[in-house]
Amino acid sequence: MRRIGLIAASILLPCAAASAGARPADAAAALAASGRPADAVELDASRKPAEVLHFLGLEVGDRALDLFAGSGYYTEIMARAVGPKGLALAWNPANFSTDKSRAAWAELKARTPNAGIFATPANAVSLPSQAFDFVLLHLVYHDTYWQSAQYNFPRMDPPAFLQAVFEATRSGGIVGVVDHVGPAGDTREIVEKLHRIDPARVRADFEAAGFVFDGQSDLLALAEDDHSKNVFDPAIRGKTDRFVYRFRKPAR
Repeated sequence: MRRIGLIAASILLPCAAASAGARPADAAAALAASGRPADAVELDASRKPAEVLHFLGLEVGDRALDLFAGSGYYTEIMARAVGPKGLALAWNPANFSTDKSRAAWAELKARTPNAGIFATPANAVSLPSQAFDFVLLHLVYHDTYWQSAQYNFPRMDPPAFLQAVFEATRSGGIVGVVDHVGPAGDTREIVEKLHRIDPARVRADFEAAGFVFDGQSDLLALAEDDHSKNVFDPAIRGKTDRFVYRFRKPAR
């Protein structure tokens, strides 16, 4: 874990000084930049990243953290949007690292030098302390309630995970959560069956961790979505009802 901490610190050091007169990050320009993979561009219409990041409050110069970053869709957008004095650092579960994914990330970092990635086991998340102005969990918080022997994904402890996120977020910093709307009930059972989560469960978890609920948006709401369907069902994949929550770490 110490080596991972050093990697994260080495990425963060050049941006240690907070920028004065911060202004909203230009996510629209980031989307229009050349070089983004075609499969990422195809997702823009349904994900509305410029509008989402504007609502959540990403700013130029921010140090952003993309948790469960996957292929880096949002990491690249945020790295471009915060500008060269900011950065976007991605975290992925170590068991999802493959030769193919490492090659894709090498290409992403070549396109966006202020982006970086590190990995730890999902049940041993290690993050630098009070390092980030902005944290994003895009369609992934429900995975803290998931486990899978098939995919070698261990059982996580959501409160412990959120404690790590809380400690990694600077005073006054923002955490944005976008996820698939799910029904109330046993959260682990619902996640296992549907890969959805009850928004009330998310709000309760984050408030228990010490974050303050700071707003929500219906940008990605789809009233016609059937909340009883698995999000990977071909009939609805990419067209689910999603909530957008903004939390803030209280200023000290």
